[in-house]
This record gives sequence, C-alpha cells and structure tokens, in this order.
Amino acid sequence: MTRTLYLFCSAAPPVFDVASVIEDAQRRGWDVCLGLTPTAARWLEHGLDGLAALTGHPVRFMYDLPGQPEPWPAADVVLFAPATFTAMNEWALGLTEKFVVSMAVQGVGKGVPTLLMPCVNEAHVQHPAFGTSLATLRATGVQVLYGEGAPPVNAPGQDLPGGYPWGMALDAVERAGREPAGA
Repeated sequence: MTRTLYLFCSAAPPVFDVASVIEDAQRRGWDVCLGLTPTAARWLEHGLDGLAALTGHPVRFMYDLPGQPEPWPAADVVLFAPATFTAMNEWALGLTEKFVVSMAVQGVGKGVPTLLMPCVNEAHVQHPAFGTSLATLRATGVQVLYGEGAPPVNAPGQDLPGGYPWGMALDAVERAGREPAGA
C-alpha cells in the first residue's frame, strides 16, 4: 500500500537538503509530493525539474488555476519542515496566501495527520508570536516537533548544532502514518 507524504518547505537553509530527505522518505515507503513557499522555490529554482523527476510529481509553490485537475494524490501525512517563523505565524493565523500554508491548513481541516518542525533561531523564539503560534497550531491538532525531545534552537546567524533534524521529522512522520486518524 502506497502512503503519500506532502512535504512542505519554507526558505531556510535546511531546504537545500530536500533531495536527500525525499530519497530517505522514499526508502521508508512514502510517495512524496513536494510543496515550497515561493521564496524556497526561488532558492531551488535550478533544481525544480530534478526534484519533480525524483518525486514523480510536479513541485508546487503556487495555486493552480481554477478548473485544473489535482496533480497530486491525497495525503496520508503532511510535514511542514523546515517551517520558518513567518510560515508558522501565517499558518497559525490562517493567512493562506501561500499555497503550502493553505494546504497545511486544509490538511488539519481534513483530519490528515499534520506535523510541523520549526526552523527558527533564539531571537525568533523570544518574540511573543512564536509561543502563541505554537499553542494555536497544537490546539488545532498539529503535532509540533519543538520543545521537549527536540533539538535546541541555534543562535542567529549560526547553524543548528548537529544540523537540522530531518531524521527526527521523518521518524515522526512514520509514527503519524501508523496511527489511526484522530488518535
């Protein structure tokens, strides 16, 4: 049985690792559909065709025109990682101008297991919107991979010690994909 993962990425340095993340998810048995914020798509613009070939699906970063057929299969799990401060706040507020934010909102509304792994630094965490957004997203049923058991945040302008925890995110996807809906 094929399981479909919607992988949504913001423009943060870990997005440059997305091809290896897709390959790891595929080894785990996932059919991956990649969605990007517009800025992340601009960062990866020279590799978008290769990423589409790798996934077998178009890489999406803009809304389709009305009446166009849905190019992706339905999601079994949604993972938004790396999720920037901006993307998290937009999602928590329901601001769906960006395709991937709208799809994440819809995933929750459809009861699809939806996970978020922030990519923020210590300065972002100090802003009151950060905690408010995390609480809002958790209250809607989003599994937030931040806090206890997650790696600490980095200082502004520095890499996260040990790198971005993509393996942790995919392990959480695996668990979410095995749990019955609403569990």
